[in-house]
Amino acid sequence: MAKTSSHLRTVANEDGAAVLNTRSGTLSALNPTGAYVWRGLERGESVESIVEGLARETGMPRETVERDVRAFLEELKKQGLRP
Repeated sequence: MAKTSSHLRTVANEDGAAVLNTRSGTLSALNPTGAYVWRGLERGESVESIVEGLARETGMPRETVERDVRAFLEELKKQGLRP
């Protein structure tokens, strides 16, 4: 299992996730797809593995999923939210 950032607390289920940044005091909500990506990152999965799994589960084209996942990861980075 990957080491989770010590300042982030997460609760996730099939409906999505909530991420508390204890440094900034902010709470972020993730939809089910964001939660899928987040849990994969917490498990130490590669971005490629997460993209493949999500494309398989949703039936969306891999290229579309990869573009969206990478954009999501950039947004997490901007917000200081990365497991």
